[in-house]
Amino acid sequence: MLIDMQSFYASVEKAKMPQYRNKPVAVAGDPAKRAGIILTACPLAKAKGVQTGEALWQSLQKCPDLIIVRPHMQEYIDVSIQIKSIIEEFTDLVEVYSIDELFADLTDSMHLFTSDPIDLARQIQDKIYAQTGVYARAGIGETKVIAKLATDLIAKKIDGGIFHLKKEELHQHIGNKPIRDMWGIGSRMEKHLWKMGIRTIGDLARTPLAKLKRKWGVNGEVIWRVANGIDHSPVTVNTHSTQKDIGNGMTLPRDYTEAWEVEVAILDICTEVCRRARKKRLMGNVVSLGISGADFDFRTGFHRQVKMPDPSNITVDVYEFAKKLFHVNWDGLPVRRVSVSLSDLCNDDTYQLSLFDNNEQKRAVDKVMDEIKDRFGDIAILRASSLTTAGQAVDRAAKIGGHSK
Repeated sequence: MLIDMQSFYASVEKAKMPQYRNKPVAVAGDPAKRAGIILTACPLAKAKGVQTGEALWQSLQKCPDLIIVRPHMQEYIDVSIQIKSIIEEFTDLVEVYSIDELFADLTDSMHLFTSDPIDLARQIQDKIYAQTGVYARAGIGETKVIAKLATDLIAKKIDGGIFHLKKEELHQHIGNKPIRDMWGIGSRMEKHLWKMGIRTIGDLARTPLAKLKRKWGVNGEVIWRVANGIDHSPVTVNTHSTQKDIGNGMTLPRDYTEAWEVEVAILDICTEVCRRARKKRLMGNVVSLGISGADFDFRTGFHRQVKMPDPSNITVDVYEFAKKLFHVNWDGLPVRRVSVSLSDLCNDDTYQLSLFDNNEQKRAVDKVMDEIKDRFGDIAILRASSLTTAGQAVDRAAKIGGHSK
């Protein structure tokens, strides 16, 4: 099964505040800043046209009585953990897909509860609702990808919120669905597929695999497999235990038009990324920098990476490489989002000594700053640049994932 929580953030807020039960509710950021966009809306709000990702003023035009609640990310994380524990009462094979979606393999435990998978899904659904007030939907299938398709394309759209999609009935139920509705198909891929005459999931499933592989290589095979419900990956509890990269990003409160402002944002992010790397006892060989503007219809910016001479988690060293990437690639257009990541990770128990760089002193500075922050809080010690008008460290210290705790 893929078990998905309906309008998760809004559902948690409505469960906490019974007076909102029969009212349209949306969770959004600070209306005074760019963060004032809809993160999620309850079904009552969606019925009035409120959409995730749109600006608050647009939503309020559609639904003047919309109740706006600022996010409480720590509560959502806590409820997500609670829901995982509830599902683990039915099976020990639970894989977290996102904060509000979980895969569960119930093949070997279903007989303990029922012989009917739909009845089992209903038991899980009822228990989640009774303990958290959150309404769950469930897609059932013999593979993870079929369960995902069953959830997204059918279970979310029917009364009861549960659907069992059998492999032999796959194209009977989803074959005529628009290709854009399929898991893994974005707007750009949709345009390419349309040019090839592929407009439905059934069209894609019937397209010769060789033709797709010639066009997109392994990605062509991936989308063909999804369209045909083919997926050999098991539900695994340790899916996210192997770290491939350590990164962070931020949406800026306004357009940054001067280089020094963007440099401050890059340094704030590098400070956090390197601190997380040190906490995990990891270093990175590759530094990546992403820069983008505010206009999603006219995309600007870039995403570039560079390999360092030696792996590092030293803040000032990683920052220097990220800053160089910025100046080499920036076209001078306004910047609204910045991201930095370290990849090609390795353990930090062995590193290259240098006769020319005082890396031991840099490591000592980072160690002291980490200890002060761990003991007294994230803003107990800051670089002076973080206190300029471009700095975001103080504001972000009160948030999780860019949203209010």
